Amino acid sequence: MQFHDTPIGGAFLIEWTPIPDDRGSFAVGFSREAFEARGLNAHVAQINFSHNTAKGTLRGMHFQAAPFAEAKVVRCLRGAAFDVIVDLRPESPTYCQWHGVELSPANGLAVYLPEGVAHGFQTLMDDTEMMYTVSAPYTPSHYRGVRWDDPAFRITWPDTPARTMHERDRNYPDFSR
Repeated sequence: MQFHDTPIGGAFLIEWTPIPDDRGSFAVGFSREAFEARGLNAHVAQINFSHNTAKGTLRGMHFQAAPFAEAKVVRCLRGAAFDVIVDLRPESPTYCQWHGVELSPANGLAVYLPEGVAHGFQTLMDDTEMMYTVSAPYTPSHYRGVRWDDPAFRITWPDTPARTMHERDRNYPDFSR
């Protein structure tokens, strides 16, 4: 595994390092030691899967509030997605900034986001499946979100002829600093 900095402090792109042989390849997808060596939250409380039938499906921007804030590792298992993180930590030098990256099985990338960073994605292909490893259990009373098109963040999403979304994600109020 290789860790690459992102413009968002404490968030990283994680790249698999496949070891090929005549059967295919093998790669380490998670190493507690590698995460802890970088000071990252290596606790795994849940592993979640999201199946998205249509290209243009947008999920997000979601996070959990303290004391159930989550660190996440997000990976695309099938298809492709434009994955976005937004820094919502008021003390962070990258507060209210966003970063997006394409995730797919072909590029072997995952995104690590620390607690206090919102997450969302838009599928780039039909039949896209995402996997999230999270450090805290889902707690409905601490579930939060910010709007995908909030002017406070100015996220540039891929163009799509149709966008499928949950009504909740369309209607979060404007973010206030």
